[in-house]
Amino acid sequence: MATPASAEFTRPALAPGILGALVLFAGLALLDSDGYLFIRFGVCILAVICAVFAAQARQWWWLVPLAAIAVVWNPAWVLELHGQGWVAGQFIAAIVMIASGVLIKVRPSAS
Repeated sequence: MATPASAEFTRPALAPGILGALVLFAGLALLDSDGYLFIRFGVCILAVICAVFAAQARQWWWLVPLAAIAVVWNPAWVLELHGQGWVAGQFIAAIVMIASGVLIKVRPSAS
């Protein structure tokens, strides 16, 4: 029986990136309600997790958009944004989260 080949790389930010996009899409239904606070918590935390994985992968260019998402959706210092620009921002942030999850790759260490 053949042994399985080891992976060339892993995508550690894939799960938090997809989950962050799902939370952002769910947030579209809660934009003008008090429940949107939980969306802010989820998006902010998942963006920071993806940023940590980007730093570990030495892909520094992902830190700028992920840090911007973490700041804009920060539940501690709320930025009250409304209208179509905010809805477009939800979609743009979801695309950034998915793209970072797919494109952040880490080579496994030889241990």
